[in-house]
This record gives sequence, structure tokens and C-alpha cells, in this order.
Amino acid sequence: MTSDLGEVKDGWRIAGLVVRIALLLILLAGALVVALSFAPSTRTLGEFRAAVAADRVSAIVYRSGGEQRELYELRWSEGPLVWHEIGMVPVRDGSRSYTVVELTRDIAGGSANVTQLESRSGDGGIIPDWPFQVPLRGWVIWTGAAWWVTALIMLASVPRLGNRWAWFWLFTVGQIGAIVFLLLEPRPLWSGAGERPAPRGRLDGGQGCLASIGLGLLSAAGAAGVGRLAGLVLG
Repeated sequence: MTSDLGEVKDGWRIAGLVVRIALLLILLAGALVVALSFAPSTRTLGEFRAAVAADRVSAIVYRSGGEQRELYELRWSEGPLVWHEIGMVPVRDGSRSYTVVELTRDIAGGSANVTQLESRSGDGGIIPDWPFQVPLRGWVIWTGAAWWVTALIMLASVPRLGNRWAWFWLFTVGQIGAIVFLLLEPRPLWSGAGERPAPRGRLDGGQGCLASIGLGLLSAAGAAGVGRLAGLVLG
């Protein structure tokens, strides 16, 4: 009986570890793509049209505004890791502004995944935007679901490093709290099967709020660093 109970516990532990790793990989992949998409190299409108005509464009992200629906932001990828943008704001086609109507005409018949950003960011409130704005076809469903599942796991568990309010702030203001949670809770992902970290003082809500500000700044700096490195390596 004891052996059977041990096997059941091992089975649940392995299943939980598999789920944890799967969620972590989905969120890390989404975070990488988002970070790279916000560190594009500068290209011209002519180069964008040439890439579209050659069917090299896999994703397009744009932001528009005004009565003429002028484009104030235009980014595109040639593969998930290589991103470009039009440097001028608003985007211009010669002496005229480049509009959504012209963009739609230029990309008609193409296979790119097109994402229109809202005129203002942060419309989702305190919940971070990036898991729900991964500019690859189908990835928003995966990253959004992974973020929410991780949040539910956090709420249903008794975290070791901080209470639920602390992790709430790390998940939201901290931007990458869900990734940190999957790495560290209930024990570090790299811990052996029999290792149990020594108990320690848990962060309360106030401490978690302060820590989330630092984590948010760190995640922004990390994303900028990854984007710059990718720009140097991939051109």
C-alpha cells in the first residue's frame, strides 16, 4: 500500500511538473516574440511593399488614428525573430500620409497575420498587455490561456515566497510575475525530487507591490536588451 501511495504521489508530481514546464515554455516563447517585435530595425515603405510582394512578411502590427485613419505605427516580421518598422511618424507615402485603406490594398492576398493595436495601450487595466498581444497567428490564445491558468494556480495554492496579494502585484505590475512564479513556486524548478527549500518569511501585499515595481523595470530592461542583442545578431 505504501508503495502504491508513493507511486501515485510521484505520478502527480511528474504531471504537475510537465504542466508547469509547458506553461513556462509557452509564456517564455510569447515574451521573446513580443520583446523582439518592440526592437525592430528601420526600413522604408518601399522595402515593406517589396517584402509583401515577395510573400516574406509573416506578421504585421499597426496603429492608426485621425479621420483619414493614418498609420502612426507600422511593424512587420519576416519570420518570428526578425522585425522591421517604418521610422517616420506618421508613416508617409511620398508627400501623403499612408492610410489603413492603402495598407489593406497593399497586403491583399498575402498570408501575413495582421494585428491592429488600440490607440492607447493599457486598455486591459492592470493586467499586463503582452500575453494577449503576441503578434503571431494563434499565439495569443496559447499565451493568454497560459497566463490565466498560471494565475488560477497561484490563487488556488499557498505560495512559498509571498502571499497571494504579493503575487497578484508581481503578476500584474511586475509584468513577468507569472514566469517567475512558474520558475520558483512551490519550489525552484531546478530542485531535485526530494529537495524541499527551507521555510522563509513570505512577502506581504505591500512588499509585493514594491517588488513588482522593481520587477517591472527589470523586465522592461531585459526586453530592451534582448531586442538590441537580436538586432545585432540578426541585423
